[in-house]
Amino acid sequence: MKVRDDHLYHGAALIQIAEDEQFTAINSLRIKNQIVSSAYKINDQIAVYFKYAGAAHGASDEFVFTFHSDHIKTIRAIAATNERTFVALVCVEAREICAIIADQLASMIAARQKAKGGTEDQYTVLVTAPKGKGLRVYMNHPGTKATILGKPVIVSRSSFPSVLFG
Repeated sequence: MKVRDDHLYHGAALIQIAEDEQFTAINSLRIKNQIVSSAYKINDQIAVYFKYAGAAHGASDEFVFTFHSDHIKTIRAIAATNERTFVALVCVEAREICAIIADQLASMIAARQKAKGGTEDQYTVLVTAPKGKGLRVYMNHPGTKATILGKPVIVSRSSFPSVLFG
């Protein structure tokens, strides 16, 4: 089997999880008997959905993570059957992994839908990794570039992977 980029970047995160002292098991995650290729079950009770972005872009040095409607449906289905569900955003160039709770992503999407006045086919989550500070996770206000919608979620650089087990 050929090694894809997602194998490499998900693997980097999975190694950090496996090296945590609270780790006991990792398995494929299934929804309706179908393996979800971007998600894994950790210790039988933690679900993690992975996305990666190679390099930061633009004047704000943002890592761009695009969630299409099928990604959102999958994450919702995972969260519906797993009490602890995370979305892990692998920022390759920064060599950082930013994990947020699936509910935080859902809240950002709901705020964006409210500001937009309806749903969209895809949602863009942005992450910045300012030097010496926590990672910032946010969405932009609809129709306005470089205008953060609401307050960014600030994630400690040292929180992954221990946040999964907390």
